[in-house]
Amino acid sequence: MKFQRRDLLRLAAGAALSAVALVAQAETYPSRPITMIVSTAAGSNSDSIARIIAERMRENLRQPIIIENIGGADGSIGAGRAARARPDGYTIELGAIGPNLLNGAFYSLNYDPLNDFAPISPLITQSLFLYAKKTVPARSLTELIAWLRSNPKVSAGTTGLGQRLVVAVFQRETGTRLAVVPYRSSAAVFQDLMGGQIDIAFMSPDGLPLVRAGSLKAYAATSNTRMTAAPDIPTFAELGFPTVSWTLWHGLFAPKGTPKDIIGKLNAAAVAALADPAVRSRLADFGGEMFPREQQTPEALGAFVKADAEKWWPIIKELGIKGD
Repeated sequence: MKFQRRDLLRLAAGAALSAVALVAQAETYPSRPITMIVSTAAGSNSDSIARIIAERMRENLRQPIIIENIGGADGSIGAGRAARARPDGYTIELGAIGPNLLNGAFYSLNYDPLNDFAPISPLITQSLFLYAKKTVPARSLTELIAWLRSNPKVSAGTTGLGQRLVVAVFQRETGTRLAVVPYRSSAAVFQDLMGGQIDIAFMSPDGLPLVRAGSLKAYAATSNTRMTAAPDIPTFAELGFPTVSWTLWHGLFAPKGTPKDIIGKLNAAAVAALADPAVRSRLADFGGEMFPREQQTPEALGAFVKADAEKWWPIIKELGIKGD
């Protein structure tokens, strides 16, 4: 087929206009609202973190960020939706260690936690505390372990597979046996702990005000060092149980294939949010500790996820923990 000169010019002009349109689109991103998927219910710990971050990011991006809560299957449904979204920067995810890492060892997924996401920025880490109802007689972790060994029917509340993993590691390291009781929310766990329906639980720092009020006891933290929110509570590592160390992290992800310049704009907005003293104060209320500034990069988040997979996936396999 022969092309007339005018046809060639028309094709060239069309290609040039398409290229200009793509460049303009990249330069003007974002030009409409962004959806942030959160793989838990509204009012959850992750949901609260997402709303704090999104509120500040929209000032930098000059577009609303709409939170979409998609719970179920320990976060796998929401994470799967995020992984399959168009990689155009208008769907991002508030990811966490469960849906974006651990579920790869617990479930047969329709997404690959290590390869189907483009990291944007790590946000915060949180650790768990070992809480007990106030009538437990033990005054230290050593006494608690002895009490658990002599009471094989002790119950432990959990709200997710991550906590079940920590409970399993704790049992292995201490030679104890616990009856695991699953819950749908942390509020329900704390309510039953205070009411004496369950005996212990590995939960987030949300319960520290209850400890200070004398409603619960706390024996140790799973953090690597003592947490700023509770400097008087020792870590498992310093008490001789370094393998009972656990860090829950949250980070921002986009679907794989999202352009690097868009990832860069989202990262800049997240970094600016984390630098805001008001945001830092609100996240600290959740026991959240920021990643150092030099680690608030897409590359650092990707490396962090990979390192955690290398640590936890073999342990999950060894302990034989399965998803519900």
